[in-house]
Amino acid sequence: MDSALLAKLAGQLAQGEISLDHFLRELARPKTADLGDVQLDLDRSRRCGFPEVVFGEGKSLAVLEKIFRRQLDEGSAVLATRIAAEPAAELCRLFPQGQYNAVGRTFRIPARSAERQSQGCVAVVTAGTTDLPVAEEAAETARWMGAAVTLVADVGVAGPHRLLAHLEEIRRADAVVVVAGMEGALPSMVGGYVAVPVIAVPTSVGYGANLGGMAALLSMLNSCAANVTVVNIDAGFKAGYVAGLIARRAADSNPGLPPRASALPDP
Repeated sequence: MDSALLAKLAGQLAQGEISLDHFLRELARPKTADLGDVQLDLDRSRRCGFPEVVFGEGKSLAVLEKIFRRQLDEGSAVLATRIAAEPAAELCRLFPQGQYNAVGRTFRIPARSAERQSQGCVAVVTAGTTDLPVAEEAAETARWMGAAVTLVADVGVAGPHRLLAHLEEIRRADAVVVVAGMEGALPSMVGGYVAVPVIAVPTSVGYGANLGGMAALLSMLNSCAANVTVVNIDAGFKAGYVAGLIARRAADSNPGLPPRASALPDP
């Protein structure tokens, strides 16, 4: 809640102008910050566990700065996706504590009170090097959520021995994100080797019959592996977010156990 509004309500309660029930109802009401052209959901963290994530594509630098400053004022960690290199350079100047991933096109700023303890672990696996932008978006999202992340790149089905060499580190994850274009076969292969949820991300990588990712999407939706579920084409953020939720729930269920992955969250 906005500190000024909270102070006003507390003053009204102290003066007897509002009842305790009214005060408590106002505290529980979903809060939105009116930033002019942006209606920022300040209640998202209470409802969903994490603050609102900003889709950066098409937003001006001024709008992004306004959103980020308000989120930081609220004590929220910032994550923005689809941030191009030019605005990112200026955002890094405005927010020196921010971290820009040029491959994944994400910009994130840790909350001032962010905990360093890992909230579970996520493995992100790519079929090819060309799938890395989507994979990095997924990895950065999971890191923003506090998960430890292991990235395994370029282990597609054209050379299956490459995946087998990394199975042990993949199996240590609480959830696995598998990113693949072309025919989209890798998630089924991974799903046959691990006992955790596999979140498949079809990418628009491929020749004409790939149909901009549709071939990979349909292939993944028809996976014979029972632990494979699928998100939208190129939706690295969505896959990373779902994997982060799974990892956090796993960590909450086993609070005494150390992180199972070798990687630690970024500071």
